[in-house]
Amino acid sequence: MSPLNPPARMAGRCALATIAIAALTACGTLPPGQGLNQVSALTAERIGQPLPATANETDQHALAQVTKDILSKPISADDAVRLAVLNSPTLRSSYASVGIAQADLMQAGRLSNPSLTFQRTRAGAQVEIERSLGFNLVNLLTAPLARRIETGRFEQTRLLVASQVIAHAAQTRSAYYSALAARQEAQYARQVSDSAGAGAELAMQMNKVGNMSGRELAREQAFAAEARAALLKAELQANTAREALTVLMGLSGADAGYLLPERLPELPDRVDDLGEIEQLAVNQRLDVRAATVEAEQTATSLGLVKRTRLVNVLDLAYVNNSATGQPSAPGYAITLEL
Repeated sequence: MSPLNPPARMAGRCALATIAIAALTACGTLPPGQGLNQVSALTAERIGQPLPATANETDQHALAQVTKDILSKPISADDAVRLAVLNSPTLRSSYASVGIAQADLMQAGRLSNPSLTFQRTRAGAQVEIERSLGFNLVNLLTAPLARRIETGRFEQTRLLVASQVIAHAAQTRSAYYSALAARQEAQYARQVSDSAGAGAELAMQMNKVGNMSGRELAREQAFAAEARAALLKAELQANTAREALTVLMGLSGADAGYLLPERLPELPDRVDDLGEIEQLAVNQRLDVRAATVEAEQTATSLGLVKRTRLVNVLDLAYVNNSATGQPSAPGYAITLEL
């Protein structure tokens, strides 16, 4: 058997290299939903609430049932956080960004599609055919670095989304206690207003029979008016606080008629000593970790720019030309763009 000519050997080596790198990049792909699973692990560790499954209509129906079960009784602070994680439109858009970042990462681990060229010309009885199959060498050589960049972006997105979920949960918990406190304050204001109104009515009766002066009557009536104004203000604050909580939990329609406990929970007997709480908070802040990843990603991107600043396109193609009555002429072509 005669040895292969140089163009054929080069084409064979390029094909083997392509297959090898394609196999290596395929090994680094992530299963679908892996990004959200990692974010869910981070949120569950910090707020005790994993992310919901939002993949299909069945899951949506299950989430609606979970929401209905939670709202069947007065909700607690943990229930409010769970509803916020389940239903918040803001968080749902963030969940989608994790899937997009994972798709970009998987795409970075794949080779670009090869280019196929076919040309047929005819001059009388003479027919010439030119065929070529090529691929981008720059994409092939920079694939590991590009994957590192997308891995950094995926990590940054994952941390930022988890940080957003945690911040939203903290905001929801704070809004829950604010709504409960405002509601309880409005109840106290109503009791004061009712008592002041009853006192003003009694003062009016006593004034009619001469047992109270007009000055004292005016004072009782002024106090009743002030108590009524304070009640209206407290009710407005309670409605505003409840609406803010409703928005954070992503509820609307009939679900907005949820029940709250009658009063705030009792204060704990003592406060636990958390030690180096400030240092612990800094070490566990996901936004700080995301900023660190972003700095590393910028450095990696700069390395890719330096490598491709002179040569942006470098295509290698296997060519096979044939003509009527002539043997085929294999070879190769290189396309270089500066």
